[in-house]
Amino acid sequence: MPELPEVETVRRGLEPFVAGQVLESVAIARGDLRRPVPDGFGQYVTGRRVAALDRRGKVLLWHLDDGGTILIHLGMSGRMGVAPSGVAAVLHDHLRFVLASGDVVTFHDPRRFGFVDYAPPGCLDSDPLLSRLGPEPLGEAFTAAVLAARIAGRAQPIKLALLDQAVVAGLGNIYVCEALFRAGISPFAAAGSLSPRRVARLVAAIKAVLAEAVAAGGSTLRDHRRPDGGLGYFQMSFRVYDRDGGDCDSGKPGHAIKRVVQSGRSTYYCPRCQR
Repeated sequence: MPELPEVETVRRGLEPFVAGQVLESVAIARGDLRRPVPDGFGQYVTGRRVAALDRRGKVLLWHLDDGGTILIHLGMSGRMGVAPSGVAAVLHDHLRFVLASGDVVTFHDPRRFGFVDYAPPGCLDSDPLLSRLGPEPLGEAFTAAVLAARIAGRAQPIKLALLDQAVVAGLGNIYVCEALFRAGISPFAAAGSLSPRRVARLVAAIKAVLAEAVAAGGSTLRDHRRPDGGLGYFQMSFRVYDRDGGDCDSGKPGHAIKRVVQSGRSTYYCPRCQR
């Protein structure tokens, strides 16, 4: 599933084409996505100007000039692309947004685990998905004190706590594994047992990993593409993720990366570097 860096890469790629543009029409080829496209969606958004593009966790937000908002979640296989108006739709292009510029923005999702939704003016904060999200990890409000408060008393492994979007928004399996390795913290450590020093180290690692991944355009393992069709390249910088059996980059002999399964998700870590 695309995580924060991939979604932020898509937002940045769309912004020059979409921000400030009027939505002239919307063609819905298939609306039975993870959340069904709302009845009347085209009527709500047609003729509206996109005032700004934003992101909350893993959700793209197109803020409209009347206060309404289009919400887009890429799910497992969703992509957003930009093409000239004469380019024909292809299989799995479920929505096509025609802009006043003549460009067409497509929502393409073979597995249909993503969604395109609409929040009327004044209703965005009460959206059931957004309302439960924790702080943005790249924001100034995400500090060691904030994370410590959110994991205090939790006996569950820190790996699973960080995947909880109510603890911190936007993190997924890849970047949690990478951040825990950089912080030298075992994925099995009880979340509430981490000392203030270790929490501070973890917050710094989360911010660093995410910033580097955004700069690299995210990670392309299967489906992720930038809106221009280009790939992300952070997978070339993985230190532990999907590297089981290889040596970690500590440079010490015998420090092999292992893969285990936690709550159905693969965890990659170095048992000797992460305690």
